Amino acid sequence: MKLNIQEIRKQSEGLNFEQTLDLVDDLRARNQEILDVKDILAVGKVQYEDRMYFLDYQLSYTIVLASSRSMEPVELVESYPVTEVFMEGATNHLNQEILDDDLVLPIENEALDLAESVSDNILLNIPIKVLTAEEEAGQGFVSGNDWQIMTEEEYQAQQAVKKEENSPFAGLQGLFDGDE
Repeated sequence: MKLNIQEIRKQSEGLNFEQTLDLVDDLRARNQEILDVKDILAVGKVQYEDRMYFLDYQLSYTIVLASSRSMEPVELVESYPVTEVFMEGATNHLNQEILDDDLVLPIENEALDLAESVSDNILLNIPIKVLTAEEEAGQGFVSGNDWQIMTEEEYQAQQAVKKEENSPFAGLQGLFDGDE
């Protein structure tokens, strides 16, 4: 969905929108980790003020990603506010500095592309650590031949047992038990 800047300027109170988007193909092309994205909804407002366009909306969607531990599909429901500021072509040095510092985004083709904004924000908010409910509860650790994933506490306990077994004094334990 494109929001025409002429239409935005005509609305003194701003232009409200509620848009359902289907961006699965675009998002999967840009990031292969995404298995599915559904129910993308952007509800908000865009306003014009002093050569700047303020785009504020609430973004909600359901994204399916592979678990970072077991590769099982995990469905995450996300919802967060998005605020972006756009500016028409920079005509002086100060405006160009603002654009260069990424404080505002340039307007391309006389319109604000809501779909592009939504796609970019979904991609920017993909979590690095994705776990199934069992994995978050501390269960569901995968293992293989001679290896396993364990918690830090389990590792510390295992290291303490190994250290005790490898102690040079471990062989002396029980030496004087039968002499009493």
